[in-house]
Amino acid sequence: MLYLSQLLGRPVREVEGERVATLKDVIVRLGEDHPTVTGVVARYRRRDFFVPRARVAMIDAQGVRLNSDILDLRRFARRDGEAMLARDVLDKQLIDVDGKRVVRVNDVQLIEGGGEWRVTGADVTFAGLWRRLIPQNFVGSTRTVEVIDWADVGYLATDAATVQLKSSRDKLSRLHPVEIARLAEALSRHQGAEVIEALDDETAAETLEEMHAEDQARIIGDMEEERAADILEHMSPDEAADVLGDLPEDKAEDLLELMDHEEKSDVEELLPYEDDEAGGLMTTEFVVLPKHLTAGGALARLREMAETPNMIYYLYVVEEEGSWKLSGVIALRNLILADPDAPLHEVMRDEFQHAHPKDSARDVAETIAEYNLLALPVVDDAGEIAGIVTVDDAMEYLLPKDWRQRLPRVFG
Repeated sequence: MLYLSQLLGRPVREVEGERVATLKDVIVRLGEDHPTVTGVVARYRRRDFFVPRARVAMIDAQGVRLNSDILDLRRFARRDGEAMLARDVLDKQLIDVDGKRVVRVNDVQLIEGGGEWRVTGADVTFAGLWRRLIPQNFVGSTRTVEVIDWADVGYLATDAATVQLKSSRDKLSRLHPVEIARLAEALSRHQGAEVIEALDDETAAETLEEMHAEDQARIIGDMEEERAADILEHMSPDEAADVLGDLPEDKAEDLLELMDHEEKSDVEELLPYEDDEAGGLMTTEFVVLPKHLTAGGALARLREMAETPNMIYYLYVVEEEGSWKLSGVIALRNLILADPDAPLHEVMRDEFQHAHPKDSARDVAETIAEYNLLALPVVDDAGEIAGIVTVDDAMEYLLPKDWRQRLPRVFG
């Protein structure tokens, strides 16, 4: 086992042992859990050149021994998918998906096996920095060393455009969107955006919903428009409307035009409302059922629905099929326990709390808190349900600012 710090600056020797260059960097090809060393960068008279692994006979703490006297002294040029451990990894931040944290790389661990050297871990302790800065004093040191398995590196925060972990999406998806959001916000703005772009559309949408409004708008606004529209389609309509509302008008219109018709329509319904109104808080993701259905028929219809909201606590009963005129509300639990043959109008509550789209957001939040509701229907002047305000969105108006990020998203 070696650490990168033990190799940098060491001699590169030819077959007979004569020093011909100095080791400048170690090259690996990303894509595997433990990337293989493909060669080294050596320096000779201010010129950096590449020595492929096939020309290397031995690597140890004394440096590199070549197996050939033939060297290609053309200047080194990095290829796509390659990482330079000293330049791209040392002193950079990474996401440790096992520890769910952002850490700084102070040294890189390399282990030989089967005739190949591989990157096996990142030393994130002060011991790694100490080993680099004062190597002669590190021998025999009892300083604690913590090495993160490279297989748990979900994102490498480097400025090199060609360096990104192909496995980032799979590794980051092991984390909850709340955790990904927290980690992305701990990185620089550019690097946090890279984390979001590395995710699949659904996970990216869920992660963005957990981020601050200004970060949401910035990331979506800077993203390639087709991808941004795809992510907006996976966000809840109210969240997507909030993001678009924070973008320049022409940018928001361009993204709306790229969205699928159904998702676009849901979002457009919410855009006219202000953030501090019930209409600006509400989502259009809810389930309506006609009151002529029986309890058993209603449950059957729920099972047949192609898409339903992530969490359903209440069902909203309307006058008839295709109508939006709200007649009553049924808690899902009560529907499940009801006589399957009972019509919905006998099971529902026809007296219920509701809000108007123009009601203040604070009044809505206070109503939800006072009546211990998980959601409150928003009903327009015609008595039609326009949306619902969920408890997690409403409570943001009552909780202190530093508590808002801790509030679980009850409705996913």
